[in-house]
Amino acid sequence: MIQRIFRKTKPKQSRIPEGQRVYAIGDIHGCLAETETLLAKIERDNAGRTAAETHLIFLGDLMDRGPDSAGVIEKLRTLSLDWATPRFLTGNHEELFLGALAGEREALKVFTRAGGRETMQSYGMSLTQFDEATWDDLETHLPTLVSDEHRAFIEGFETMLVFGDYLFVHAGIRPDVPLDEQRTSDLFWIREPFLSHRGSLSHVVVHGHTVTEAVDERRWRIGIDTGAYGSGRLTAIGLEGTERWFLSTLD
Repeated sequence: MIQRIFRKTKPKQSRIPEGQRVYAIGDIHGCLAETETLLAKIERDNAGRTAAETHLIFLGDLMDRGPDSAGVIEKLRTLSLDWATPRFLTGNHEELFLGALAGEREALKVFTRAGGRETMQSYGMSLTQFDEATWDDLETHLPTLVSDEHRAFIEGFETMLVFGDYLFVHAGIRPDVPLDEQRTSDLFWIREPFLSHRGSLSHVVVHGHTVTEAVDERRWRIGIDTGAYGSGRLTAIGLEGTERWFLSTLD
């Protein structure tokens, strides 16, 4: 009896739709060199596999904290690949950045505390200018630093993506809430109760946002933010059929 019950409740293997391959990249946070290194590794990995419709998903937080957010945005804005379709998800740092650009004072304050100083420097503001600026100065000056092209690119990011049994999102989801009822604030910011949730979810959730030393692979979620701006380790997951594998700048 116990064996029969186990067979009935054992979950199926999570699967990407036939003929598709998906790579997802964790939080970049202004690390241009690591981005270029990992993109080259992913391209080589993809070339070594059978032909497939390949999607390349960036899980958000392209900016802040690292040394070259402007360079990362320009690299990915102009990314043209003949082997994959790039897709971009909004993270909490993109939300803060857009809010600051729109003149939201509270968003600007959080942005500057969360790595925005490095982002503004990458767009041409000197450290002296930043240190001497008032909130009014920063609110006025920031929109003059960021091109319309960069702003429009970030505004076009998506909130979540589903491929087969996998859901891709920046931070996570609120357990027991249907996907079409999730709040964007949770998709961009949530940690608990998502991270400690031990029950089933509608999909296996691939996410970033919460830094771990190595890939955090659980039954219903896979965290791939390995803290690139501090560790130099930028991580990607590869998915095809029921197979999953990982690539990193330090492997």
